[in-house]
Amino acid sequence: MSCEKFKDVRFKPASLRMLEICAGIIKIYQCITRNIIPNTERSYKNLAKLVSEGRLAGMLDWGAIEDRIRQPWSPSEFASLKSLAEAALRSYRLPRWEGQDNYVELWVEKDALAGVLRPLASRFHATMCVNRGYSSQSAMYEAAGRFNSWQDKERVLLYLGDHDPSGEDMVRDIRDRMHMFGVENLEVRKLALTREQITQYNPPPNPAKQSDPRADAYRAEHGDSSWEVDALPPEVLSQIITDVFEELIDREKMDAVVAREERDKKELSAAVAKIVKKSR
Repeated sequence: MSCEKFKDVRFKPASLRMLEICAGIIKIYQCITRNIIPNTERSYKNLAKLVSEGRLAGMLDWGAIEDRIRQPWSPSEFASLKSLAEAALRSYRLPRWEGQDNYVELWVEKDALAGVLRPLASRFHATMCVNRGYSSQSAMYEAAGRFNSWQDKERVLLYLGDHDPSGEDMVRDIRDRMHMFGVENLEVRKLALTREQITQYNPPPNPAKQSDPRADAYRAEHGDSSWEVDALPPEVLSQIITDVFEELIDREKMDAVVAREERDKKELSAAVAKIVKKSR
């Protein structure tokens, strides 16, 4: 928790109550999907301003909100050979999917969920892609190359997207374009948001976008409402994804690879310790 204070702000009682809610939710979009604020541009801007002031006033955690667009870049540097070795040890992993029957990737429509999904992708050593809507041709072409490098396995693409005209169509789009790029027998499985999850968790609906060219077909099947995948609580999404990965991996084989990694790390650590000792 890092609620550093940089300015004094006098908040109205209603603003203080909203900041207390934000401290528990943090993600602005969750305030919309939980019907705490109206789903309007004005409400979004007002809340964004309030959150900004709340952070400056030391009422919200600075580390809980991430700017994924304005990311700084710095060249790598290490204080010593030991720190370089420690960084290498943290990143060292063997190809964990080589002994598996399946090869699995995790794709998501929205960048807002990247922070939730990244730890799961790391845990299961899976490639994760954030499409930000319909994916680009370049990204699809590169993905096809990855899937085609594992032709000896069953290949599964796990997808998370909105339940709206475009979100439902994106599964078809991914399947068709991957086929165009030569990926045969790819299973594209939409994990969320599904109709069953809407019934179970009852997320707040939004009107289906009338301007979407796919709206007529969507409304004919699902009605006039749409739902955002972000509306599912993060812990629910995490459990859904975890359950499917556990179904698709051979846990015994993956644990054996992890054990080999740990042995390699111990050997490398011992070797580095000798080198560092000699260099002093």
